[in-house]
Amino acid sequence: MLKNYIKTAFRSLYKNKGFAAINILGLALGLASCLLIVFYVVDELSYDRYNVKSDRIFRIGEDLKLGENTVHYAVAMPPLAKTLIAEYPYVEDATRLKVAGTTHVRKGSSNIIENKLVFADASVFNVFTLPMISGDPKTALAEPNSVVITETTALKYFNTVDAVGKPILFNDHENFKVTGVIKDVPKTSHFNFDFFLSMESFKDSRSNEWLRSDYNTYVLLKSPADSDKLQAGFPLLLKKFSGRQMQNDLKMSIDQFEKSGSYFRLNLMPLTSIHLKSNLTGELGPNGTAQYVYIFSAIALFILLIACVNFMNLSTARSSNRAREVGVRKVLGSSRKHLIFQFLSESVLVTLIATIIAVLGAYALLPLFNELAGKELVINSKTLIWLIPVLLSIVIVVGSISGSYPAFFLSAFQPIDVLKGKLSAGFKGGGLRSYLVVFQFTVSIILIIGTLVIYNQLNFIQTKNLGYNRSQVLIVKNVNELNQQAAVFKKELTDITGVEGATMTGFLPTAGWRNTRIYFKDATYDQKKSLFPQSWNVDADYIPTLGMKIIAGRNFQKDNLNDSTAVIINESAASFLQLGNPIDHPLYQSQGGEQKAGNIKQLHIVGIVKDFNFNSLRDKIEPVIFTYGGNNGAIAIRLKGGNLPSTLSQIKAQWANLSPNVQIDYSFMDQDFDASYRTEQRIGKIFIVFTSLAIIIACLGLFGLAAYAAEQRIKEIGIRKILGANVSAIVGMLSMNFMKLVFIAILIASPLAWYVMHIWLQDFAYRVGIQWWVITSAGLAAIVIAFVTISFQSIKAALSNPVKSLRSE
Repeated sequence: MLKNYIKTAFRSLYKNKGFAAINILGLALGLASCLLIVFYVVDELSYDRYNVKSDRIFRIGEDLKLGENTVHYAVAMPPLAKTLIAEYPYVEDATRLKVAGTTHVRKGSSNIIENKLVFADASVFNVFTLPMISGDPKTALAEPNSVVITETTALKYFNTVDAVGKPILFNDHENFKVTGVIKDVPKTSHFNFDFFLSMESFKDSRSNEWLRSDYNTYVLLKSPADSDKLQAGFPLLLKKFSGRQMQNDLKMSIDQFEKSGSYFRLNLMPLTSIHLKSNLTGELGPNGTAQYVYIFSAIALFILLIACVNFMNLSTARSSNRAREVGVRKVLGSSRKHLIFQFLSESVLVTLIATIIAVLGAYALLPLFNELAGKELVINSKTLIWLIPVLLSIVIVVGSISGSYPAFFLSAFQPIDVLKGKLSAGFKGGGLRSYLVVFQFTVSIILIIGTLVIYNQLNFIQTKNLGYNRSQVLIVKNVNELNQQAAVFKKELTDITGVEGATMTGFLPTAGWRNTRIYFKDATYDQKKSLFPQSWNVDADYIPTLGMKIIAGRNFQKDNLNDSTAVIINESAASFLQLGNPIDHPLYQSQGGEQKAGNIKQLHIVGIVKDFNFNSLRDKIEPVIFTYGGNNGAIAIRLKGGNLPSTLSQIKAQWANLSPNVQIDYSFMDQDFDASYRTEQRIGKIFIVFTSLAIIIACLGLFGLAAYAAEQRIKEIGIRKILGANVSAIVGMLSMNFMKLVFIAILIASPLAWYVMHIWLQDFAYRVGIQWWVITSAGLAAIVIAFVTISFQSIKAALSNPVKSLRSE
């Protein structure tokens, strides 16, 4: 029986090749798009799940409120990890990571700049799943000056993974010994390092400070349920350890600290939530956004639904063409049950063919999608384990759902009515089809509006006045490699004809270097009068080189000895301090660390710089205080608009003269800025691609419906032409029913799209509004697309010879 169903299904599809092609192509496009998005979503959701104990690993962060300043950290105190193991029996283990910064590693006679280095406790291999190829994970990081490297790093420096016992020289004077080689850290990890240096090599790791947080700390619990107990125990832990230090340093208890309106608290975050739900100060790398996972999941679902809707629409539309077939089958003894199975088998067969094409298409397009999404997705044996069952389920579920209404609708025809010619319900009475067409175009219009809004926001980001000029600014990084020669390098740069100016500091609007310090309006350490801003050490050339604007007071002066205690604040800091005219007003700085009063140093404000964006436009501009001094983290060079290649060659030559063994590392500031919004740019491109695919799939269905509508009204068209109707009148008649549905879709989609994109824009502190023309443009685009799709068949029908259609009458 099944063989007969399949054979009949093939015959039916072959007989209606055009219908079958549209159905299969629409489903294949929908399924391929859905598969690509599913690969993306599964990859985003899989971060850190490679860890065998991932459900029991939690990261400890800190929330600090000081006066009116609130900061959320992904780091904790130096002694916390060891203390947790000693204080709580349900803590199985704990470990710390501390980014080691950029350094150069000796290979042969040259040095290679590396920036994926981290100090790690020996317990890191007990907590995280980092399989070791050679070496003993229990002792690999137990001794000072030991280092564990990844497989790729071992091949890079030693041409073999058998590197245990071999020496590595850092910064020309720090000798380390390789004590282990691990497999490369998976891409789906919230941290990705090549060198794990023993924490014992880092003197600060033995600090007992409880009022300073700068170590990424992870705890392994004996049970996931113990997280609630640990979270509940944090307040007492802080009172026991931090409270004692606070009393000594700040002369107050934690209760007094909190009574003033301030607080600092510890919190737990599950390891598997970090990538999508954490964007705190002190992250070990850029994380994703759960919002985009939800958006793409919804797009995948909608595209699949649009493809299924096409199948249902086309199948019911051509029902009148198969009505006589159903009538004859029933007269010959076919039961309704057998007819239902027949039509469902056709639907499942179409879905199976479309699925096979979709898998092949997704596989072929995966490299292009990886480039678009910035991923490294692959289809391997692990993928097939879940992909094959999912695809089989899709074939059965989608095939059954898509074919269910046609199957039950067609099988319900009464043979006597069909054979007498009383039933011709093909395109007439298509209420459900109308609803489904409205659904298709509602989704398409929402996607069009979303794409336009994302494009406008990205364009706004690119063109917004950020308060500094990032154009033609070259950033030379790791200037600290030059040591005492850094100042010489800067001076030699200013002598190059193509260089307009240069400033030496690692604190740049597009750089990752950040620093916060506590400042007070007076010397009484009144927390209500405190400020916890960004504190950047810059030179006198900083503001003019970056094109910033002094709106009050003056810039730093190189020859002014008093400027050693001078500061320049931005508008946000001035607004926060509420000093009226802050120029020459004293400001007091904590000298005992980020969260300790210690000794108070008196400073004086000499200028106010116009606010500039140094974080993402998602965040409001924070208070910034420039202190005058030296910092050789980087050099920003403003270039003149001339022969840039020649100028760049001279800069490289100057570097090579001072540091021949270390290659210069540089980038342009506008490129660094663009990189910080790479996620949004990729999202915008992906949106455009899948919006286009959704529209194409919807138009395929509309094209098929228009063809069947024209076919069913072919005799009416012939009569109208004989009676004098012209082509435009017939096209208008055939198009009007569909255009009404598109207008209804516009009315439904516009407020929904506005609401969804309004929520998305709330994530940006600086954003565009959703202009009326965006909604109008999307609506007009939908109308034009629908009309072009319909008019092709309408014009074809209008131009047909009426004699052929009326010959049988």
